[in-house]
Amino acid sequence: MTERKQHLDTLAVSLLLACCLFWGFQQILIKTTVVEVPPLWQASIRFVGATALLWLWCVVRGVKLFARDGTLRAGLLAGVLFAGEFSCIYLGLRDTTASRLTVFLYTSPFVVALLLPRFVAAEKLRPIQWVGLVAAFAAVAVAFSEGFSGTSTARQMRGDALALAGGVLWGLTTLVIRASAMSRASAEKTLFYQVAVTAVTAPVISLALGETWSLSYSAYAWGSIALQTAIGAFASYLAWMWMLRHYPATQMSSFTFLTPVFALVLGVVLLKEPLTLRLMLALCGVAAGIVLVNRRPG
Repeated sequence: MTERKQHLDTLAVSLLLACCLFWGFQQILIKTTVVEVPPLWQASIRFVGATALLWLWCVVRGVKLFARDGTLRAGLLAGVLFAGEFSCIYLGLRDTTASRLTVFLYTSPFVVALLLPRFVAAEKLRPIQWVGLVAAFAAVAVAFSEGFSGTSTARQMRGDALALAGGVLWGLTTLVIRASAMSRASAEKTLFYQVAVTAVTAPVISLALGETWSLSYSAYAWGSIALQTAIGAFASYLAWMWMLRHYPATQMSSFTFLTPVFALVLGVVLLKEPLTLRLMLALCGVAAGIVLVNRRPG
């Protein structure tokens, strides 16, 4: 039986910060690459590569991926939800800005907090933790509120809707992993279900959308896809799946609110975007929310 901890320790916090930092950067990578590489074809290359990397990792470490352990149905469901989430993300970034997409995508922790306690009693949030969760989300909304001025186009609204759908699918994926036999599977097998199903379904969706396939892209595009594959879809998600087996998912989900804030900070550093008062307030609000969500009961 996997030993589970009731609170996030230093290792978990460090891994979560590293993951959120890269995920914030990843949104910029996808957005800047989607203008050259069609969205679902970009996702196809990424997840085929991630599946290959994960399979090699498991071969080297002797991790059994195909042993019967009662996880097939839940694993395939998690894979379908994961594939749907990333289809929404890649298509959404074609139609809306990275900042708007990230706001709607990070409704995921609310899905986890609302539904997971119904299946896993240990994940129930106390009132003070709910306050922290709402505070963190409100802070993120404040950070991005400048991007919501003006009249939204139909295309932008479609991108926003895809982002919201992606957030719900992300939350449901976490729910399936924690509330089923998947909670006893290895981190590698949990991730393999998701990247492998996506590697199969993304090319099909790409063809259905009439995307043009090619391998002739710029060095930047290939570098972006390589980072998305090796660090994003392989290393960071493997770390996330491992943490889901060892730490409370509701507390972990609160940390994901840092990702959109990191995305803004990276925009300031890499794209020379202005550092605003709203961003600083958001950083403080997210930090306060995380402290409240992870506060131990007296």
